[in-house]
Amino acid sequence: MLVSACGLESGSAVPLRVGPGSIQPVPELDGVSITVGSKDFTEQNILGYLIEFALSAAGAQVRDLTNIQGSNSVRDAQLHGQIDISYEYTGTGWMNYLGNETPIPSETGQFDAVRDADLAAHDIVWTDMAPMNNTYALAMSKQTAQETGVTTLSDYAKLVDTDPDAAATCVGTEFNVRQDGYPGMARKYGIDTGKVHKQIVQDSVVFQATADGKQCRFGSVAATDGRIPALGLVLLEDDLGFFPKYNAALVMRKSFADAHPQVATVMAPISNLLNNETITELNRQVDVDGHEPAEVARDWMVAQGFVTAR
Repeated sequence: MLVSACGLESGSAVPLRVGPGSIQPVPELDGVSITVGSKDFTEQNILGYLIEFALSAAGAQVRDLTNIQGSNSVRDAQLHGQIDISYEYTGTGWMNYLGNETPIPSETGQFDAVRDADLAAHDIVWTDMAPMNNTYALAMSKQTAQETGVTTLSDYAKLVDTDPDAAATCVGTEFNVRQDGYPGMARKYGIDTGKVHKQIVQDSVVFQATADGKQCRFGSVAATDGRIPALGLVLLEDDLGFFPKYNAALVMRKSFADAHPQVATVMAPISNLLNNETITELNRQVDVDGHEPAEVARDWMVAQGFVTAR
């Protein structure tokens, strides 16, 4: 049984129980209690449930602590042993947690750098990097692109300078303050933040507001969000290469990873299949079609043959 933080069976609304597929019970994980965490947005919830289904099929007793509010809260929970495993993004680890200001250009280079630094500084293990790269971006509607001629972040910076009203921007709460978000982007592109007509809104509001083009013309998004293609939004090119790579990878405390090396082995083939196209489609099923993250994650695991629904 998958158990939520409040002690309720997660499968009360969705049939979450799974049986063996290609993931077979692992004797070393039989009955081992593992707490899985995630942040409080669609993609993170899906990723958290993928871990839960996989480790449950392997025989572990999984406790669900997905949907924790904010990146720093998840990080603190991990450092203090309240959660054992989660998916985290390499760019977030490198810049937001470790305090670096300059990203590593390549995906493997960024992963290697954050893996080595976080292990040395905090005894956190990074492993099983997925090909999906959920980088930050600014988005606009196709109509806004046609009306403004903006295609790149450099174009956007010029528009802020010459016509601030035409560059009205909606940003999510975290993006507004993170150094790998608007403040760092503004420094890189020479944007005068005093000129920016910026509204801080919930992330879920950004997409429709940007598509409508009334409340704002531009909006902060995560590149693998399923609402981008669904609403016909266009991503601005990061022509100066500011935004880090945000490949998802498993993170665990070293003590937990050393005690249960089988966890990384179970999760590796799942991570290998998580490319941008796949995760964007799973996100779309939640945010556009209205399905539950647990249901979407379970159905994908079944479709890939990792588990069997029962």
